[in-house]
Amino acid sequence: MTKKERVLRAIEFDNSDSIPIWHFNYNETDGDILRFEFAIETDGLSEWGYRWVTMDDGTMGQPSGPVIRDWDAITEYNFPKLRKSDRLKGLEEFKKSSVNHYLIAGIGITGFTTYTFLRGFENAMTDFLLEPDRAGNLLDKIFSFENDLITVAAEHGFDGVHFQDDWGTQGSLIISPDLWRNIFKPLYRTQFEHAHEKGLHVWFHSCGNILPIIADFNEIGVDVMNISQPNAVNIHEVGEALRGKQCFMVPVSYQTISISGTREEIFAEAELLFTELGTINGGFIGYVEEYSSIGMSKENYRACIDAFKSLK
Repeated sequence: MTKKERVLRAIEFDNSDSIPIWHFNYNETDGDILRFEFAIETDGLSEWGYRWVTMDDGTMGQPSGPVIRDWDAITEYNFPKLRKSDRLKGLEEFKKSSVNHYLIAGIGITGFTTYTFLRGFENAMTDFLLEPDRAGNLLDKIFSFENDLITVAAEHGFDGVHFQDDWGTQGSLIISPDLWRNIFKPLYRTQFEHAHEKGLHVWFHSCGNILPIIADFNEIGVDVMNISQPNAVNIHEVGEALRGKQCFMVPVSYQTISISGTREEIFAEAELLFTELGTINGGFIGYVEEYSSIGMSKENYRACIDAFKSLK
């Protein structure tokens, strides 16, 4: 099988010949999936107006902000423009690096997370209850802009679109499931329908414990669910509900085992994740991210790749 066919078959539960792997941030072409980023950032400044404050230790850092501190400021706020030609810079060179890879369009930090960066986390938490109309209008603008990026990606031969929107803390959802279903579920449903109409798979990343809403994501059209912190989620419970119905992409936990575990423990964890979430016909994709910044050794990075490759 080609790399692309291997991924397609895993998503569609159609007897992929092996477990596809996404090498996210290192040796990307060695994996089955390549991502091109459509979001525009200039010297750390997002097109949404927040700036990334990077950390001395090489970790991701955090956004400055908020950008829209009070609702009066929104009248002067410059929403991002499509700038189509700027987004396509480097695309041809990117495609030259692909050897029958499955191609994903990245559209940056998305949805709810973008909202929290614009308004600030505390403001966001109160907006949804105290300012629902204003919050709804801002969310509509965010999701509408993302839909425009999805359209551009579909016009240029991509197979899927990648959403990055964190919904969980280490122990629970950030907001109540009922509030999420009332405000966000309809927005996502429309957005995912748009992606599907354009011929793209929906890949959704979320950190934290998202167990209360993970079946909702499957219901509204997520094709590949990236459980980014499997140690924060009851994987057995997820598998009992969705194994065989939902394709999952999961790392060996980069909070625990992939950082401090032995090679044997990494292999055992990959086997457990596959047993709980995957099937012999597909439904499972390995995810590997280089994390030397938080203590991952070269040996453990390599062990994560080898562990996913060993799965049958």
